[in-house]
Amino acid sequence: MPKVKMPRKSTAIDMTAMCDVAFLLLTFFMLATKFKPDEPVTVVTPSSINTTLLPDSDVLLFTVDKDGRVFFSMDGQAKRKKMIEDLNSQFKLGLGEKEIKSFITGASVGTPIKDLKNYLSVSEDERKKQGLDKGIPTDSANNELKTWIEYGMAAQEGNFSKLKYCIKADNATPYPKIKEILDTFKEKKIQKLNLVTNLKAAPQGTAAWQEEQAAAHGKKE
Repeated sequence: MPKVKMPRKSTAIDMTAMCDVAFLLLTFFMLATKFKPDEPVTVVTPSSINTTLLPDSDVLLFTVDKDGRVFFSMDGQAKRKKMIEDLNSQFKLGLGEKEIKSFITGASVGTPIKDLKNYLSVSEDERKKQGLDKGIPTDSANNELKTWIEYGMAAQEGNFSKLKYCIKADNATPYPKIKEILDTFKEKKIQKLNLVTNLKAAPQGTAAWQEEQAAAHGKKE
């Protein structure tokens, strides 16, 4: 008796639901993602062979441009909120909700404390037009850098073990300005600092170069 062959049928999978889910997820991430604000100044850092990466959290970052202007930045909106509220209370700045939010969600800040209200009340473009990006004073007569360090530390609420102090200076920054900053940290008894640099290849024949070569050969094997 001959065998009866059943006709083959291709399996059809309806992908409509999966496509809907994918587009919904894509839309959610596009709307929910917050991009990092642009920095007020562009800095060309010196090069080094250090491969240590700058941490994403627990950092007080001090940026110094080629003209010696100093800008302060700190991660964490909750910490930034505490810091600006403490500054507002201590120095009676009269900041409103708009100015406080501008500090919490903004980028680096570089202006004398007395000008903070005006600085935070306008956009980045307006700050440049009005010349408000004067930088944080660091001279001996009015060294406000100490204040930013103190209040930045206070905003950590005692969690200092992981806190890192980083200086991101332009390659053309005058040395006297760098010395003022280093002397301020020394006065605050902060001895361990991190300098932000660009990565360059280790010179051939040096110990660092030999380590890179050994690591490269190890990966090939």
